[in-house]
Amino acid sequence: MRGEIQRAAYELFAEKGFGEVTTEQIAAAAGVSASTYFRHVRSKEDLLLDPVREGGTGIVALLEERAPDEPADVALAQSILARSTALAPEELEHWRAAFRTAPHLLERVALITPEHRTRLVELVAQRMGRDARQDSTPGLLVHLMLAAAEFGYLQWLRDSARPQMSLAVCVEGALDAVVGDRWRPHG
Repeated sequence: MRGEIQRAAYELFAEKGFGEVTTEQIAAAAGVSASTYFRHVRSKEDLLLDPVREGGTGIVALLEERAPDEPADVALAQSILARSTALAPEELEHWRAAFRTAPHLLERVALITPEHRTRLVELVAQRMGRDARQDSTPGLLVHLMLAAAEFGYLQWLRDSARPQMSLAVCVEGALDAVVGDRWRPHG
């Protein structure tokens, strides 16, 4: 049900603009009552922001599943990239078209919640064989990777002039700037 509501909202946002669409219009387009809409959705902003908020859960799960001997930087980059490409291309395009009508919302959401960020630092520290309380390297790697991923997302969201620039291309290019031997043990 929520997926149907979300799809209807994306189409309406892209067509009319985020600010011009009411929750009643979204419910009608999804073929549900207003009360059903509000059982599944808190606000129309959440329809655009929840996929971003849910990203942290996916990245953590993907990192936990990767081979334990894979270098921390590579494992984290691949987890972020896999999460970024988890949606079908047409779903991503619907979301992007909808989001372009409300770019101000991007300032209201962090790519990763503090809890997920903390868990990612723990996982990266384990892979690096370091204590994150004594060594800032795991935390720095996580923060740089997430900043690079956010940059890639923003580049993709804003760049309508080059449709060949997929989310995967933008995110992978940004992550590649962070991946490297500097994160691996020397000696």
